[in-house]
Amino acid sequence: MLYAMRDRNAITAGDAADAVDDVERHADEAAGWVQSNWETWLGAGLRIVLIVLIALVLRAVVRRTITRLVTRMNRNTEEGAAPGGGFGSLLINAERRRQRSEAIGSVLRSVASFLILGTAALTVLSVLSINLGPLLASAGVAGVAIGFGARNVVMDVLTGMFILLEDQYGVGDRVDCGEAVGTVLEIGLRVTKLRGDDGEIWYVRNGEIKRVGNLSQGWATATVDVQVRANEDLERVRGVITDAGRELAASAPWDEKLWGPVEVLGLDTVTMESMTVRVSVRTMPGAAPPASRELRWRIKQALDAAGIQLVDDAGLSLEKR
Repeated sequence: MLYAMRDRNAITAGDAADAVDDVERHADEAAGWVQSNWETWLGAGLRIVLIVLIALVLRAVVRRTITRLVTRMNRNTEEGAAPGGGFGSLLINAERRRQRSEAIGSVLRSVASFLILGTAALTVLSVLSINLGPLLASAGVAGVAIGFGARNVVMDVLTGMFILLEDQYGVGDRVDCGEAVGTVLEIGLRVTKLRGDDGEIWYVRNGEIKRVGNLSQGWATATVDVQVRANEDLERVRGVITDAGRELAASAPWDEKLWGPVEVLGLDTVTMESMTVRVSVRTMPGAAPPASRELRWRIKQALDAAGIQLVDDAGLSLEKR
């Protein structure tokens, strides 16, 4: 029995020695593997850090360059813009250009950041020896599926970008988009927000805008038709209307809103009982309706003071009715 216990202790000691030898061997192998690969790891880590730093610096430089470029273009446009309609209209155009430049700059900065950071991410994956073929193939298939399913959204975004780049309309413009007419409150890449005449807000998808009429660009025309009796002295009527228009152009705020003199274009229609004199004046964008109402008001007062009666379409005097 004593010999059996000695043999058992000897076996246990032998197993422990073998286990220690195995641990030492594995430790030596791990140390050798680490020693042989640490240079590769260090090089890969340094390359990844360098790629990330270059991407961040390049992104910051590109974003700052875009911001400065858009700001400079906006400033040059404001300095070269003709006042045309006075100081108030110049301020409106400057604000509109500022909002447009900020929107374009935001889009360009987002696109630049996406391209730079995306390229950096793919480069880091390649440094880590990750096969990019299946990843790019999967991303391509997913992109095609998403693009096909969201083609309307893609069309809206592309149309919105062209609207901003081509300056078709801006915030504050009054536009006619076919189904909706109103003042532009906001231009997004997907939706344009309009304020209607009755206060309602229209959300128009950019991709659905087939045509758009900008009622705020350039200038507008206020037209008034004045019907008087057929036996009135035309030269006297012309003089009264011209004097009324001159007084209108000299009064505030019409001295800024009117971009030209009030012109008597001549006779538009002549009947046995009446004749229609057409009056026109060029105004700043959006000021034609109120200018027409004010001009009609002043012409009526001037004609009444001169004893010239207005008539309706049937040739009846408005005062006798």
